[in-house]
Amino acid sequence: MAAVVQDTVRAFNSQLRPAILVTIRYLFEGSSMLDSITSVLHQVPELALFLALALGYAIGQIRFGPIQLGGVCGTLIAALLIGQLGITLDASVKNVFFMLFIFALGYAGGPQFFANLNAKGLRLGLLCLIEVVVVLALVLLATRFLGLDQGTAAGMMAGAATESAVVGTATDAISKLALPAARIAELQANVVTAYSITYIFGLIAIVIVTSQIFPLLLRVNLREEADKLWEKMGGAQTDGDGVQATPEMVGRAYRISRGAGRRLDALQHIFAGRASITRVRRHGKVLPMEPALRLRNNDEVLVIGHRPALVAAEAILGEEFADTTGLNMAVSAVEVVLQQAGLVGQPLRQLALPSGVHVAAVVRGEHSMPPLPDLALQRDDVLRLYGTTEGRDLNTALAAIGKRVPSGARSNIVYASIGIVLGVYIGGFTAKLGGIPFSLGTGGGALLTGLVFGWYQARKPGMPGIHPSALDMMKDIGLATFIACVGLASGPQAIDLIRQYGLSLPLMGVLIAVIPASLSLLVGHFFLKLEAPVLLGAIAGQQCSTPALSAVQNAAGNSTPLLGYTITYAISNVVLPLLGPLIVALAGSVHA
Repeated sequence: MAAVVQDTVRAFNSQLRPAILVTIRYLFEGSSMLDSITSVLHQVPELALFLALALGYAIGQIRFGPIQLGGVCGTLIAALLIGQLGITLDASVKNVFFMLFIFALGYAGGPQFFANLNAKGLRLGLLCLIEVVVVLALVLLATRFLGLDQGTAAGMMAGAATESAVVGTATDAISKLALPAARIAELQANVVTAYSITYIFGLIAIVIVTSQIFPLLLRVNLREEADKLWEKMGGAQTDGDGVQATPEMVGRAYRISRGAGRRLDALQHIFAGRASITRVRRHGKVLPMEPALRLRNNDEVLVIGHRPALVAAEAILGEEFADTTGLNMAVSAVEVVLQQAGLVGQPLRQLALPSGVHVAAVVRGEHSMPPLPDLALQRDDVLRLYGTTEGRDLNTALAAIGKRVPSGARSNIVYASIGIVLGVYIGGFTAKLGGIPFSLGTGGGALLTGLVFGWYQARKPGMPGIHPSALDMMKDIGLATFIACVGLASGPQAIDLIRQYGLSLPLMGVLIAVIPASLSLLVGHFFLKLEAPVLLGAIAGQQCSTPALSAVQNAAGNSTPLLGYTITYAISNVVLPLLGPLIVALAGSVHA
């Protein structure tokens, strides 16, 4: 059966290469101007790299409904096309940038990876286990029945699982195989080509099934379920599209009428920590803020807090007015890393914050969580506190939570360099698993040291580390440049692989994306009993698919899917890249 499918596909694609080559020649050799550009690219191949980046990120920004390829996939497509001209870069360029990317990936995910090694995290980690086992099994089955080589198998896994880092760890593992240099180059090219094809179809499949098909299978209205969960966690009702057009933290002034006779501490209890009266003025005089202070008619008060809480403040206090002269006061926002063991696992409402200090945001890893009263806190969460600068209330709150995050924008290059050096050294060790030689390689080693260095820096926020903006730059430019380099080198062989396997690769991309996600849906719904928004977010996370998360959040109308996504994303983002060397070793034994 497999032979019949292959023969049919090869016959269907027999004219593909000539057509593409004619198109490439027309585009690049059709005029003297383009001939000149081609000549310049051959003379200065580094220009081809930046051209691939520019064109790739432009392609990646094009949106097809809920689907957006992103800069990395766009760069790969552009590099494969430019690579038809035979332009390549020195191998050391891609190696250096891949080290930067993979270390930064581990560094960014380290705090949340270790924070999720608890009962709740390991419970949702079952979905990541399903992802790993099923993806490996499907790729090995395809390798056996379709006769895939190690490069194509690894690229298929990377693309269908939408985890770009696997491309790097797999190509690094292939470079260490005892094969001729020409064969190694061919296998590495196959990784990139198979990835580019299966990624597109895997991405489209996972976005559609998580946001559209799975809610139908669960027989739920995802928006209604997300609203229920939001309100259950203490959030106010959201507007029609779930998007806030105004800031989360606001300050408003009220003239007391309905609140006359009430004490400040009683009003603070009514606001339930979501808002605070920070200033009271009576007959033009600002009064001391004492809990027993009883408000009178025509008192003017300044209230600071979460926007939804202030929406109802007029019904509690009195009429809002715009002239705040004499009531204005300075406020500041600071960030603190949660390190107090007694707060881990506790809901946000349990934070004993002084009056006038509020949590404006909770950042978990790379994602801003909904700051709802019942949000369970995790170690190394970064809390953004918003409060008045008068008195010592803000400093008191900082000490009760953990350590303040320094506000400097400098990065410690020494710290990052040592981490990469150790990672490359660790990746050089080889062990045999069932007689099959296996090593983490440069990528796996740098990923592990990145995890440890990122975790340690989160525990010591006062120690100079890598600034988040610099970390994002390392990840973006590192992965995009690596992908561009391997895409340029793989261009000439890409069309041969497409002709050889044809529709098999897109079909496997869809199956490998959808089957583990469907199994996770069944396990999460019937065994783990997860709420629909959390479950769908967790499935997007096990696939490391940010576009799928965006689609699920748009369908849900709020950010509750993040409650599941951050856990599975942190685990899969570490485990999946480590499968690169493993799939190369296993596919080699199956193919043999």
